[in-house]
Amino acid sequence: MQRVENKDTRTLALIPARAGSKGIPNKNLALLGDKPLLHYTIEAAKQATCVDSIVLSSDGEAILEYGRTQGIEVLQRPKELALDDTTSDKVILHALEHYQCENLILLQPTSPLRQAWHIDEAFERFAQEGNDALISVAECDNAILKAFVLDERGYLHGICNDTYPFMPRQKLPPTYKSNGAVYIIKAATFLKNPSFLQPHTSYYVMDSASSIDIDSMEDLEMVRGIISRYAIP
Repeated sequence: MQRVENKDTRTLALIPARAGSKGIPNKNLALLGDKPLLHYTIEAAKQATCVDSIVLSSDGEAILEYGRTQGIEVLQRPKELALDDTTSDKVILHALEHYQCENLILLQPTSPLRQAWHIDEAFERFAQEGNDALISVAECDNAILKAFVLDERGYLHGICNDTYPFMPRQKLPPTYKSNGAVYIIKAATFLKNPSFLQPHTSYYVMDSASSIDIDSMEDLEMVRGIISRYAIP
């Protein structure tokens, strides 16, 4: 993979992979089958036809070294950008200080079942619609629309409006949650407003199996079983 530091590239895939993890020690290098978790996102990015260059951002030398062995560009992240409460916008802004691109795709390693074709389909939608950004999502239970919140006086109000709590669920609109697999935005847009939730943010729906996000040992064991059962490379 070509070096892109201080060079222009059309579409850059950024993979954020910090060394620390409370739920799963050394999570990004935890084995799924005979390969580390990080491998699956790197391979998906390599195989995606919309991706021109890949950058792995990490504070961990073992993670950075693994990226080098995979032939991708690596960027050492400062320790202050690898804390438990570090947000992705800060990591992206740090990367954009070193790399120039037209489009940025954020690919989190915790979504190992996201495939190259998911990335390409999401990017095709983003490019065709010409929106500000795109977030991959999975459909979730729309019963949340029937929930209440309290106002500043302690009185109940519908979480979205005061009509939804009393409507049959079948008549409620579908609801979606970010699955953490694919985020796309124009770099210039992100630099002006560091968020993927822009005035015009589109979506790409993924199935529940491909949307599994590894956050616990239970998640890791479940995905190990899936990869073993279906021989995912």
